[in-house]
Amino acid sequence: MSLWVRETSFYKSFFRLTLMIALQNVITLGVNLSDNLMLGGYSESALSGVALANQIQFILHMLVMGAAEGLVILSSRNWGAKNMEAIKKSASIGMRIALLVSIVMWMIVFLFPHACMSLFTNETRVISEGAQYLRIICFSYVFFAITNVLLATLRSVEIVRIGFIVSLSTLIINVCLNYVLIYGHLGFPKMGVSGSATATLVARIIETVIVITFIKRFDRRLMLKLKDFFRIDKELFKQFLRIGSPILMANALWACAMGAQSAILGHMGESAIAANSVATTVFQLVTVITYASASATAVIIGKTIGEGHVSKIITYSKTMQMLYVAIGLMTGLVLFITKDYVTGLYSISADAKTLAVHFMTVLSITVVGTAYQMPALTGIVRSGGDTKFVLYNDFIFMWLVVLPASTICAFVLDLSPLLTFICLKCDQILKCFVAIVKVNRFKWIRTFNTDSKPADSKETMAT
Repeated sequence: MSLWVRETSFYKSFFRLTLMIALQNVITLGVNLSDNLMLGGYSESALSGVALANQIQFILHMLVMGAAEGLVILSSRNWGAKNMEAIKKSASIGMRIALLVSIVMWMIVFLFPHACMSLFTNETRVISEGAQYLRIICFSYVFFAITNVLLATLRSVEIVRIGFIVSLSTLIINVCLNYVLIYGHLGFPKMGVSGSATATLVARIIETVIVITFIKRFDRRLMLKLKDFFRIDKELFKQFLRIGSPILMANALWACAMGAQSAILGHMGESAIAANSVATTVFQLVTVITYASASATAVIIGKTIGEGHVSKIITYSKTMQMLYVAIGLMTGLVLFITKDYVTGLYSISADAKTLAVHFMTVLSITVVGTAYQMPALTGIVRSGGDTKFVLYNDFIFMWLVVLPASTICAFVLDLSPLLTFICLKCDQILKCFVAIVKVNRFKWIRTFNTDSKPADSKETMAT
């Protein structure tokens, strides 16, 4: 069987979805980058404090995305089968889960900001700056959840441009408000980290308003209404939990693992915290295509299974794997070339700059592995229906290998932050070997009842 798909429509769909989702992600990360750059010019403690506070935001992000990914898997299949009612019911379930998670996170952060920061570092100044930021930013959590569930629902039916518009508006608002609130320009008070948090909160509220306005006034495909979110289908809810709970658990474990990684580096000094913040932000910015390709894959695979064309999945997945490798090589090259220039934009110590360059050099290598294994496992395998595998895989690599080994490096062997960082990122290469075997055995294709037409039995057996 050929490695390359010969259908022009496949490439149009893949690259259109990938490009639009990537643009959305670029602008979303531009918000974090603007915070980093402006706070980096304000003080290193402020930059480090907000960087660690955003690890809590990252935990929320991963949990909300877990609910959203389960929603996309179900809804994209129903989109292939043109079952709009099931999509609306899935959106209701995803929204309930995301709101529950965001409200719980808000309560914890609002009541215990210093305790939350103390999990990541013992630097008093960093904890103080981060706690100031958390007291305000926690009010954005519910708005973040609503916006992302609605965008995931739209994405599952291949409506992606609104995500770009929303992210662009958020970036513009956030940058402008950061400028006047962090440094006290145009007659506003000089608020520092509190100004950055306020700017992000206002931007989150406005982006929620934009998405709701789009759905109410301009969307003619889904026709979502408020009453749709008060309905729940018990059978679909059970199916959502069966498919979505492993994703939610995997994302929660991954988010906690990333927080643990930041905590390990956070206890190695302020320079390590700042360097990790710079390197991670730039890494996230240059890997937007990778994460977008995973999202595009989930929609395409789910829709194709929903249409009953299961036999096409084999060729699709082979072609996608080749595209992932190409994306990884290009991303690694960009990260390596730009690393020295980027660090020059930050007003941080010389030690932090040197460490950030070293961190980005490591990431320019490991990103090739990330670009292949992440969309292969979370895009192809998950959307194919095997949602438990990624949970088991991430748990073994992160919690049984990477974190124990990195903890030993940092606190027992007393190795340098660079060697510890290499240990923290080694799983991105190791997971590639697992991904190659798992994807190309094609035992991850699952068909399940979505109240739509079933996949053709001959095609299912052929897989």
